[in-house]
Amino acid sequence: MSLSGGMDSTALLMRMLADGYEITCLTYDYGQKHSIEIDRAKANIEYLRNNGIFVDHIVIDLKSAMYSLNSALTSDEISVPEGHYESEQMKHTVVPNRNAIFSSIMYGHALSISNSEQTDVTIALGVHSGDHEIYPDCRPEFYEALEKALSIGNWGSERISFHLPYIEGTKVSILEDARDSISSLDLDFETVFKNTNTSYNPDDTGRSSGKSGADVERILAFHTIGTEDPVQYTDGWEAALANAQFEQRKHEESS
Repeated sequence: MSLSGGMDSTALLMRMLADGYEITCLTYDYGQKHSIEIDRAKANIEYLRNNGIFVDHIVIDLKSAMYSLNSALTSDEISVPEGHYESEQMKHTVVPNRNAIFSSIMYGHALSISNSEQTDVTIALGVHSGDHEIYPDCRPEFYEALEKALSIGNWGSERISFHLPYIEGTKVSILEDARDSISSLDLDFETVFKNTNTSYNPDDTGRSSGKSGADVERILAFHTIGTEDPVQYTDGWEAALANAQFEQRKHEESS
């Protein structure tokens, strides 16, 4: 599975562990401005290890391969937009072909594991419905076409399958699912999500801005389930929540 260090992939990791899978996590360092997420992914892997849960974790360096891709997440010349996560300007945060690149690498790893261990392998991704508006490479039809293409282009693909449990879900349903799986694993919900990053423009100390579209979506989800987000926000939780609610009202009024 892909573990970015963000909220969705971390929730997915907890779900896959709760369901009894043996897991290899791939984390990609592609020159993203919010590379603090990689450190958070490592922190959760360590947290799991300290609780007797062992997960293979590989950090893959793609900086040289993706440095020239035009996106607010990778280019110093483009500012990360702020506002509602479904706003048109959030398309600046699209990294061209990112999920196809990531999935292709995962498919290669899956085939290798399947061949060496003579076993079926599932490729799990935490994409969800909230991404569909802005990120075309998070839509169901993209993964249907991608899986077909990868299966045609490889021997042994009959033993590889994609698993997208959140593809029609929301940030709220993802958090609710994570709460259940974390409880079943006898882990601490707050610790797990403190070891995540969703913000596209955190400060130099790793505190979330609370203002990027990804921030707004996350903040509203935590508020909806009645829980304060355990990550630090530059202006504190209350200010972050007030801003997220303002952006939500503004978006609804303009829709």
